[in-house]
Amino acid sequence: MTQSPSTAQRAGFVALIGEPNAGKSTLLNRMVGAKVSIVTHKVQTTRARIRGVAMEGQAQIVFVDTPGLFQPRRRLDRAMVAAAWGGAADADVVVLLIEANRGMTEGVERILDGLSEIGKGRKVALAINKIDRVEAPVLLGLTEKMNERFEFAETFMISAERGHGVDALRQWLAGELPEGPWLYPEDQIADLPMRMIAAEMTREKLTLRLHQELPYQLTVETENWEERPDGSARIDQLIYVVRDGHKGIVLGNKGETIKAVSKAAREELEEFLGRRIHLFLQVKVRSNWLDEAERYSEMGLDFKDGNS
Repeated sequence: MTQSPSTAQRAGFVALIGEPNAGKSTLLNRMVGAKVSIVTHKVQTTRARIRGVAMEGQAQIVFVDTPGLFQPRRRLDRAMVAAAWGGAADADVVVLLIEANRGMTEGVERILDGLSEIGKGRKVALAINKIDRVEAPVLLGLTEKMNERFEFAETFMISAERGHGVDALRQWLAGELPEGPWLYPEDQIADLPMRMIAAEMTREKLTLRLHQELPYQLTVETENWEERPDGSARIDQLIYVVRDGHKGIVLGNKGETIKAVSKAAREELEEFLGRRIHLFLQVKVRSNWLDEAERYSEMGLDFKDGNS
């Protein structure tokens, strides 16, 4: 028996793109209802295309949280930007997220230029985030200006942090996806291996704790995951830094920093997984990790995309 359009299953990919720190990870986590992408006050924290899965009626929306689009300088930067555009080009629907209080910046202009190329043949929606930070006339002016610059399918006013307008956006996206069977089990919220999610959680705690350039010059890898008979798990992670001096910063005075990071990451992992976790962190100096293909693979990035 053929399903009616109202009850037919739908599934597809939605790419969230925008400048660094526009709120993409916050929106993804709000849509999915769980924390699958790290959220910090630092920019450029999302390195890999993280897929979160949300259900809306009979539609399964697979969100691709891409790295922020910015002017790349290093190999890692270039690989991140390539991953962002790759995620947009592969998606059924694209959502451009901009900050209401920043408006149409030079970075947004560059993204709009890129959308003119990859946006052909797919719907692109505009989501203006952090609407609580500006007055209504400013919002209306920005909406008009953006839609004059690019033909968006729809425009949404949202607050990813507070949840305002997010339901309307999710419902619209669900209706725009192609009909077809779901891509993942109904109870699965992300297609990332738990080893990578665990590493991202630890990296978030490091990013929040540390300052200046160091967070972007370190990476975290889950080296070992051991399931124990009592239902708990032992997780061993390596933190790679590029200089000896950085190792001391990560460890902190008498190991205080690494202990605080380990405690915060362990508690979040236990809440996420619903069981006891034994987390062990080790810091290693690896001066050339930014130029090692293996490190990029661990982050879900393509090493070749980092070539200039």
